[in-house]
Amino acid sequence: MTDIVFIQGLRIDGLIGVYAHERTARRPLVFDIEMRFDTRAAAASDQLADALDYHAVSMRLVEFAGESRFQLVETLAERCAALLLGEFGATGVRLKLAKPGAFEGADTVGVVIERGSWDA
Repeated sequence: MTDIVFIQGLRIDGLIGVYAHERTARRPLVFDIEMRFDTRAAAASDQLADALDYHAVSMRLVEFAGESRFQLVETLAERCAALLLGEFGATGVRLKLAKPGAFEGADTVGVVIERGSWDA
């Protein structure tokens, strides 16, 4: 199976960082997500119940990341990937989490992680 459901450029305001000035104001975080999911049942039925609902995924991440208070983007990325694997039936997740404006001189910084069965 090689199907991928993706969400690109999901912006979520969150409180994240290790420095005092980062802990006082919410800042934008940008997520690019690829989720391995067999889409054949959804294609055959044309029913949302058989699909990986990217709207539901987006809303859940907005809720989770928006309420989180982690210091590291690595921690938030790991927890979000676990959430997607555990709650939405994705068998693999590739997640890029960017923190724009975190470092003067760079447009953005962040991490890219892969979890679950990505090469299946």
